[in-house]
Amino acid sequence: MAKKAKKFLEAQKQVDATKTYAPAEAVALVKAIDFAKFDATVEVAYNLNIDVKQADQQIRGAVVLPNGTGRSQTVIVFAEGPQAKMAEEAGADFVGGDDLVQKIQDGWLDFDVAVATPPMMAKVGRLGRVLGPKGLMPNPKTGTVTMDVTKAVNDIKAGQVAYRADKAGIVHAPIGKVSFSEEKLAENFKAMNDVITKARPASTKGVYIKSLTLTSTFGPGVKVDAQAF
Repeated sequence: MAKKAKKFLEAQKQVDATKTYAPAEAVALVKAIDFAKFDATVEVAYNLNIDVKQADQQIRGAVVLPNGTGRSQTVIVFAEGPQAKMAEEAGADFVGGDDLVQKIQDGWLDFDVAVATPPMMAKVGRLGRVLGPKGLMPNPKTGTVTMDVTKAVNDIKAGQVAYRADKAGIVHAPIGKVSFSEEKLAENFKAMNDVITKARPASTKGVYIKSLTLTSTFGPGVKVDAQAF
């Protein structure tokens, strides 16, 4: 642990804590100071001026990043009939109905994203206590409750990222890997920033994005100027 702490402190020295960096500058710096021995994930954290207790100020959705996430995701689809076949042809890893519901009730959770057709939600709803806390419950706002399972699976496999503001009004989301070029990370960053900006609730007054930070898995945070996009 001491060795990791030393590397973190060395990386932190290269970040000017008094400065708010332009997006491209921040991306270059996060890549330069990353010290992980694996291909670390680059993440953004938006601290928003919202009250998630208000129904109209809940920020949630999904965006397909132009350059993907650099990570393959295991997708399951709750569907029957033609939609089940469509899901299989689209490349879903597991497709099923009652059998898939039972499998999860028995403790299986080896997947990253769950998609369901609307008719299946009555059955999938029984899994709420299991999937809900893990953020795996299908939801129309993230495009994971739909009859167009082909598009849903294709989008997820192409690099779709779901985002949601937590109780403190903070949105955490991955935008790629450290191994990505600066250009690709910057494009993904802009795509994420565009959807967060457009999601601003009409009832929000004053500054919407209170702070924006870019970081890698183990690296120190780099403050970003959200107005510089």
